[in-house]
Amino acid sequence: MAKRADINACLQTLFGLRRFGIKLGLGAIRRMLSGLGNPHRRYKTIHIAGTNGKGSVASSLAAIFMRSGYRVGLYTSPHLVRFNERIQINGEQITDEAIISLYRRVRRVMPGGREPTFFEFTTAMAFDAFAAAQVDWAIIETGMGGRMDATNVITPELAIVTNISLEHREYLGATIPQIAYEKAGIIKRRRPVVTGIRQPSAWAVLNEAARSRSAPIYRLGRDFKFRRRGDGSFTYRGIRHSWSDMATGLAGDYQTINAALVLAACELLSPKAPRLTLERIRAGLLTTRWPGRLEIVSQKPLLMLDGAHNLDAAKQLARHLRAHFKDRSITMVLGILDDKPYAAMLKLLAPLAGRVIATQAQTGRALPAEKIAASVQALIDDVGIIRNVGDALTYAMQTAAPESVILVAGSLYVVGEAKAALEQKTVQPG
Repeated sequence: MAKRADINACLQTLFGLRRFGIKLGLGAIRRMLSGLGNPHRRYKTIHIAGTNGKGSVASSLAAIFMRSGYRVGLYTSPHLVRFNERIQINGEQITDEAIISLYRRVRRVMPGGREPTFFEFTTAMAFDAFAAAQVDWAIIETGMGGRMDATNVITPELAIVTNISLEHREYLGATIPQIAYEKAGIIKRRRPVVTGIRQPSAWAVLNEAARSRSAPIYRLGRDFKFRRRGDGSFTYRGIRHSWSDMATGLAGDYQTINAALVLAACELLSPKAPRLTLERIRAGLLTTRWPGRLEIVSQKPLLMLDGAHNLDAAKQLARHLRAHFKDRSITMVLGILDDKPYAAMLKLLAPLAGRVIATQAQTGRALPAEKIAASVQALIDDVGIIRNVGDALTYAMQTAAPESVILVAGSLYVVGEAKAALEQKTVQPG
């Protein structure tokens, strides 16, 4: 068993790589993987890019493939509480011992030149872990963009681009077509692509990228569709099949869109994954869980955690609150990163609350709580500031009525700190 001092030192060194920032490019990761014997070539992969929904799609595919009897690796980011969450094998986070071993292996083969970024190093660790575990399939989520993302050294059996909105403009571009061009970089020659993109300008870019690489492309609303039913289930009318009575284990109407992308992927992958039967697909989809996305932690008061870390996600969250909690008093614990359109996000969310507690995650990227509070004060009267996320959640729980709702939102970092406080029992859920 790894000593706590060893894993802490290892993680401190890893997180220290964040000082090198974000450097998009594939040279460093290719050299690292070459030193490891190119582990990413030893298993089949599915590659997922997009502004929102990547984690939900990835976790759903992992659940379905595991239910079908495959050994599955899952690589996602960011983590909420523990680094181990980023690298999972058959639904289990890797151990502290594995982190130390993988870190040492990657460090030993470090090429000369610039230091790798945190994400490059972590990606090399994940790909090596999956080879060592002899996974059949690895489901890989991009970190940022796609074309120059460190994960884009794989040649996947299928690519998914969930959706596109304006994000990370300093890295990916200032317009939808520019961002679409970066996401389209994960499309590989003659490998199918599934997408839920809606904007004509983004679709034009993606479609052209697929055409130039002879990659068949399948678009939600054109090549496959779904129809929701009142009981939460839906009918999927797909590329080759129509499936009724489908349902996802993830909350939120928008998860049906993600589920349709997953089902289209399963249809297209079934020749290479023959164990994907309808029964296993249905069961895997229904049992999918993904923390920090409309996650209900307790009931009295109802405590819900949702990352809602950009404008589109805030729109979806606001829609969910109006549909399900319009008659209940809501306290929001809100913290947002400083590169997000916080004023627009707050205009969507704050008017739905009776009270807002502004907070900030322990990261240099966090927007000051005072700035959040100043924006919210123009929208509602009851606004407070408690900078520490755990303390903000404790205060909300202590002062909320049993029948009310407490929502922690605005950033996955804030949600992660709230979850950590709950796990450490510094906050007692109802």
